[in-house]
Amino acid sequence: MQNRFLVVMNGTVDTKKRMPIPRHLPFTFCATLFFMASPLHAQENAALNATTEIEPKVKAAREILDTWQAQDPEKAKRVLHIVLWTPNDRAPAPEYRERLTAIMKDIQKFYAKEMNRLGFGERTIQIELKDDQLLNIHVVKGRKPYAVYNGDSGHEILNECAPTLRSRGINPESETVVIFCNMANWEPQQRRITQNSPYYAGGSSRSGTAWQVDSPILNLASLADQGNHVSDGQYGKISLGQYNSIFIGGVCHELGHALGLPHNLERPNEREAFGTALMGSGNRSYGEELRGESKGSFLTLAHGLRLASHPIFCGSVKAMNQKPQIAVSQIAIEEKGKGFVLRANIKASPPVYAVIAYMDPTGGSDYDATSCTAIPDKEGNFELDCQALRAGKSGELRVCYMFANGASSGIMGQTPYRYSYVVDAQGKVDITAARTSILLEPFTAAFEKDDTKTMKDYQASDAVKNDALCQEIMTRLLATKSPALIDLMQVPTEKKSLPLSDIRAVSEKSGYGAALRDRVPAPGNMLLAGSRIFRHGIYAHAPGQHEWELDGTWKTLTGHCGNYQTQSGTLQFQIIGDGRVLWDSGSIPEGEIKPFQVSLENVKRLKLLTLEGEDGRNYDWALWLEPTLNR
Repeated sequence: MQNRFLVVMNGTVDTKKRMPIPRHLPFTFCATLFFMASPLHAQENAALNATTEIEPKVKAAREILDTWQAQDPEKAKRVLHIVLWTPNDRAPAPEYRERLTAIMKDIQKFYAKEMNRLGFGERTIQIELKDDQLLNIHVVKGRKPYAVYNGDSGHEILNECAPTLRSRGINPESETVVIFCNMANWEPQQRRITQNSPYYAGGSSRSGTAWQVDSPILNLASLADQGNHVSDGQYGKISLGQYNSIFIGGVCHELGHALGLPHNLERPNEREAFGTALMGSGNRSYGEELRGESKGSFLTLAHGLRLASHPIFCGSVKAMNQKPQIAVSQIAIEEKGKGFVLRANIKASPPVYAVIAYMDPTGGSDYDATSCTAIPDKEGNFELDCQALRAGKSGELRVCYMFANGASSGIMGQTPYRYSYVVDAQGKVDITAARTSILLEPFTAAFEKDDTKTMKDYQASDAVKNDALCQEIMTRLLATKSPALIDLMQVPTEKKSLPLSDIRAVSEKSGYGAALRDRVPAPGNMLLAGSRIFRHGIYAHAPGQHEWELDGTWKTLTGHCGNYQTQSGTLQFQIIGDGRVLWDSGSIPEGEIKPFQVSLENVKRLKLLTLEGEDGRNYDWALWLEPTLNR
């Protein structure tokens, strides 16, 4: 199985490698004055804590959602469309209709059970059965032999399926399609299975596609089998039950992406109460409860709330293609315990019935993002309580607004409502970056419109006039409109330190677009990296280069470097003095920054290089952060 996925939003595709999620068992305890509770009591308390929030939130969300959908209702039955695609030199695996029917019916029951547990009733996926009560499967033969296709062939395979679907009245661009690819290789004598199939998905409430792999041993009846081991090309020697947990769970998980669900990790109390989140590593734990190996997989409240308005789940297609209008105001953030709360007011059409937030630590892609939820009150006010943060990690809060027509303001990385924070090793949170970005939103919005008067008026307002960090950022952003750079040779010797972004360079190059000073080419424009906001700096898309002539009197260069917060590329930075490498950062992964302090004794020519990482130059928004010359 190609262990990847695609998330498709607004016509863009983001491909990422799936990272394994370690399942750490939390140490949960509850003490009274005289005794420590038993493990059973601890589990009961965890379950209570995890379930207490569900009923009132679901009740409030349903009141908004159901009321809106009941006004001038528009109902329709939307179904999943199931395809079995096979290369032109292969026949479908035996009993594919019987096997895939049992699997899809089990997944249908899983979603129904979980939605019912959350309080939405048995809303679930809809599948189309023929008179024999087996799936209506559209069989498509590919144009080429097996050897030509691989895990990257998803879009080619979809294009080969499209004519068959369209001939049967199904538009794959506006429906949800599940494509089982006949790309597995089963060797029964050796009990060895390998696959070279697309295995990913993406979508929204309007449409989606999930690519899966079919094989002769993909069989719901084997889910409880703890013996009959097989050798899998990726997972090694595993029981037949484990194989089916991974690959039937994979169908359920990737289907979640096709329905618009991003990844998320269960919080510790959710893990104790319910098991493993389906959209975390729950693709591997599906059905493990049948073998007594774990509690199995479950749907988080965040994702139950998302699915509640999906047309396939709720049967409402009212305004499903309408682009929502939204206005978020009165945003405020403050620390609370070892976490923080974010409050705001929302006005939207169609109405927002749920606010979903993901707390995503740096690294690990988004598999380790935990979630919290809030329901707007009648005036549109809500509060997100963001706890259970990862100690010793920076992170990003990503807020998604769910509209009653099924639309969302974004899926994880695509949402524009993002707020950075840092958690120290003791678990104390620093929300300076988030608070600063919120304070500066009126200014940066005016900056995007080139509205100088509004910018200057806001800079003088009571909201920010006493905030030194905000003031310096605003002053520098204003200065980028008509930069007045310093000639380094004219700097008086009594000047002991000087930001490099203030100095005229001999040359500067950017791999794409223009090199910039004290800003980035993105909404907000602020220098944000490692969940911190920096006062000044230099941007260039890798590969980039900046060069200055020095007079030999500067002693050190200090600062940090890294990729812009929302970009996922890896980077390498080098500081060159008179042709010699003075400092090399090595590879800096997504979400991290690295400090430097380099001697410039007698250096006359300073060059800063940014190099693309091992993953190529895509998403390499290289930042030199507060690089400063010191005497």
